Amino acid sequence: MKRMLINATQPEELRVAIVDGQSLYDLDIEIPSREQKKANIYKARISRVEPSLEACFVDYGGDRHGFLPLKEVSKQYFQPGTSNKSNIRELLKEGQ
Repeated sequence: MKRMLINATQPEELRVAIVDGQSLYDLDIEIPSREQKKANIYKARISRVEPSLEACFVDYGGDRHGFLPLKEVSKQYFQPGTSNKSNIRELLKEGQ
C-alpha cells in the first residue's frame, strides 16, 4: 500500500515522500526561494520544432524556453486528418 509522508517542520523546506511498504517510490523537496517549474501546466507558444529530438521548444514566459516531447502533446492539438505516425513538422508548427 502506498503512503504519502509529509515533513513540513522547517519553514525553509517541505519534503514529500511516497513509500510503498519499505520502498521509497518518490521524493520531492520544495524550497520556497526556488520556484519549481517541472510538471506544471503552462499556456505557451511553440518557438521551435526539433525533428531530431521528436520534440519542440515552447515559450511560456520564463527565463528559458521549455522542452516539450511530442508524446506529451495531446492529440486534440494535431491538425485534422493527420495520423500519429506523421512527421513532427506535419503535426506541430511554430507559433501554434
